[in-house]
Amino acid sequence: QVQLVESGGGLVQPGGSLRLSCAASGSIFSIYTMGWYRQAPGKQRELVAQITSQSSTNYSDSVKGRFTISRDNAKNTVYLQMNSLKPEDTAVYSCWGSVRTGTGLNVYWGQGTQVTVSS
Repeated sequence: QVQLVESGGGLVQPGGSLRLSCAASGSIFSIYTMGWYRQAPGKQRELVAQITSQSSTNYSDSVKGRFTISRDNAKNTVYLQMNSLKPEDTAVYSCWGSVRTGTGLNVYWGQGTQVTVSS
């Protein structure tokens, strides 16, 4: 089994910052792409950012210049540094990873963490 566990969500004021972490554990041979999705009530799920095993990154236009995704391969952990937060960033943020295991290649998801941006 592979598990991804997010942490770092919470309540923050507009303009503030949060750092989300997502640590993968279990029967992992390697992790290729990792990333973050978010979903707010009444909205479509949005791919916020992703990062490959070679540290190539992609961002949603809505977060470019404000969010930074990074990873620590030795720790099987992906991070999302969120700066200049806006109320519209409020959502449940879920991490995911494309993981090579003994049975093949699968995408695994974390449980999600709530980020609320409000004054």
